[in-house]
Amino acid sequence: RVSDLMVKCPSKQVSHSFDSKSSQFPPVEEDKSTAPFVSALKAYAERNAAGFTFPGHNRGMAAPPLLEQLIGKGPFHHDLAELDNFFSPKGAILDAQKKAAELFGATETWFLVGGTTCGVEASIMSTCSPGDTLILTRNSHTSAISGMVLSGALPKYMIPEYNTSWGIADWIKLDQVVKAIDELHEEGKEPAAVLITSPTYHGICSDLEKIIDLCHKQQIPVIIDEAHGAHFKFDCRLPSTALEQGADLVIQSTHKVLCSFSQSSMLHLSGSMVDRERISRCLQTLQSTSPSYLLLASLDATRAQLSKNPYTIFDTAILLAHQLADEVQTSIPNASVLESADFEGMPKKDPLHVTIDTWKLGVPGYDAYKILREEYDIIPELRSQKSLTFAVSLGTCREHVQRVVHGIKDMAAMHGLDNPDQAMINHYECLPFGEISIKLSPREAFFANKRRINVDESLGETCGELICTFPPGIPVLIPGEVMTQNPLSYLLNARDGGAVISGAADSHLHSIVVCDI
Repeated sequence: RVSDLMVKCPSKQVSHSFDSKSSQFPPVEEDKSTAPFVSALKAYAERNAAGFTFPGHNRGMAAPPLLEQLIGKGPFHHDLAELDNFFSPKGAILDAQKKAAELFGATETWFLVGGTTCGVEASIMSTCSPGDTLILTRNSHTSAISGMVLSGALPKYMIPEYNTSWGIADWIKLDQVVKAIDELHEEGKEPAAVLITSPTYHGICSDLEKIIDLCHKQQIPVIIDEAHGAHFKFDCRLPSTALEQGADLVIQSTHKVLCSFSQSSMLHLSGSMVDRERISRCLQTLQSTSPSYLLLASLDATRAQLSKNPYTIFDTAILLAHQLADEVQTSIPNASVLESADFEGMPKKDPLHVTIDTWKLGVPGYDAYKILREEYDIIPELRSQKSLTFAVSLGTCREHVQRVVHGIKDMAAMHGLDNPDQAMINHYECLPFGEISIKLSPREAFFANKRRINVDESLGETCGELICTFPPGIPVLIPGEVMTQNPLSYLLNARDGGAVISGAADSHLHSIVVCDI
């Protein structure tokens, strides 16, 4: 497989002509790699201005000593607030956003300083009004639930199939979307929007083009949470982007595989089905009036970094990801890596998310995470009961790939069970999503009176808090849903296995908050 990667994509073999159907980008001009916001920030910081503005450290003159020792004075020089209006930009911010829209293929792009979380919330608020119905996948991020609380939208969930061999949710099929729309029509309702997460945290992609085509024929806008797919545009060996497949709103975490600072993301609009002014109003409601210029600069700089060399920038990362997958499987007995073939009919999987089955090595994923982190100084991106996921990025190097292969091989030899299939066969893992019964809408449940009860007494009660394992931040229990055995057992098993429980008032899950109705 690694040898195949040495063959360039067809788009890289032709001349970089904008007219070429196999080329994703127009010719790279000198000014494509410039960064208008970064340049403006640099010029402004170099002025010897007498500042009587915020923030109070005044360009680092009163920087907190401990923080200055940690990061130096440089960031303080550029932590400014006077260049442009974030919500009504007319200068450097507007220019930077226009360049981002051009690169990613959007009609308009907004920079986000509240992460993809605020982008998902704004997308739901801009398409759904109180009482409207949002069709969404049940394994959506917690921000989707917050978006329904804020907008007053009602959920119509699509339950993904669950691959029990891997303990991972499958991709969303066209017939699931058709079924959800038809069921709403039978109730005399029209969906206000459809929200799908693609790719998932494990890099699993849905066939968005068919779903979007179906929705658009019925004038239903489609929102794609593409937090983990901001890099798809930049190599034809990667899955197609949601924008390329016709999505109306796409939210990307530029800080994940790409290189901007944590908490910085982008929201892309395509076409005219969604009102851009309503999006702007929603973002103004959700985002800070004092955005970090360092976050904004990191978005502009990342766009410039990609623009400078969009055709080959991911060559090394893709090569390293395949080397990691190949070497784990060829050098470690019983090792397996998640592939597209593990999910029947899946269009494509992101190769930069490498998920390794530690369960078959005789080491539960939560234990494997702890061993690799504490004994080998290796930090995987995601852990679950059965696997670990490693995120390969532009910053990954060969030495770190070799360390992972050595660490897993050593871990399997020292900590793995001799016969993992037999020794671990009695482990019981419940599916996180089963039959869902909704007693209150997310908004009603959010504002309902609450009480805390013993977890053993919670079955049949209406959940009052949003609880998930973190990462990945996918809700297992959602406010307003009736408590059932499967999700509760899933959380308890995850807790006992070493997972971090997020969102619960009692993170040990001895008690749980329910709605007092």
